[in-house]
Amino acid sequence: MALTDLANPTRFLALVARALPWLMAVTALALTAALWLAMSAPADYQQGGTVRIMYLHVPAAWLSLFCYAVMAVASIGTLVWRHPLADVSAKAAAPIGAAFTFICLATGSLWGRPMWGTWWIWDARLTSELVLLLMYLGLMALWRSVDDPGRAGRAAAVLTLVGTINLPIIKFSVDWWNTLHQPASVFRLGGPTIHPSILTPLMVAAIAFTLLFLTMHLAAMRNEILRRRVRAMQMVAAQREMPAGAEPVPGE
Repeated sequence: MALTDLANPTRFLALVARALPWLMAVTALALTAALWLAMSAPADYQQGGTVRIMYLHVPAAWLSLFCYAVMAVASIGTLVWRHPLADVSAKAAAPIGAAFTFICLATGSLWGRPMWGTWWIWDARLTSELVLLLMYLGLMALWRSVDDPGRAGRAAAVLTLVGTINLPIIKFSVDWWNTLHQPASVFRLGGPTIHPSILTPLMVAAIAFTLLFLTMHLAAMRNEILRRRVRAMQMVAAQREMPAGAEPVPGE
């Protein structure tokens, strides 16, 4: 099957129906492995067992950015190529991205209390991550406030692309400003600075949560396609039941 064939929602649904059970199984195994490795990883010599929050906090932080990047690419597909599934992909990714961003902020607060002595501080990275959560929530509200999916998708695509300016701010905030967060310690030119006993479970957790995102994203896209089909059938049925010569009610 060519990649362009997936532009057809029916073919996409057929592919998801075949792939989703396998993807769910692999995701469950990966999450189990990540949990086992995280619990068996050694405690940090300074942070003790508190460091295990990292195995949830860091993957959630990565995915909060990755989800928005997926939405940005989908927004380009909506505005430039009018891809029929681009808006579906962006809309399906928004609640997932918001959830990962909230988990990132919540676990960061739990981790920061014993390490920094405070639940919250207006650190550059914390503040920009909070802005990202507000962007997710704003986009979700925009999709719900416009009845026509096409108009809502185009408006959300524009707002999504404007919001991408926040992604490099989140990523490089630790380099541009003096923050409580440490600089990059995994993806850096000189190689990771984390000991393999901690780095290995962290990477497995990142892979597991990425698989979880893909599973939930495909399932959410399937649900959104079916939801739009139901809406289209309801509109057709309403038009058929409308008396001859009657004017349609706006928004229906």
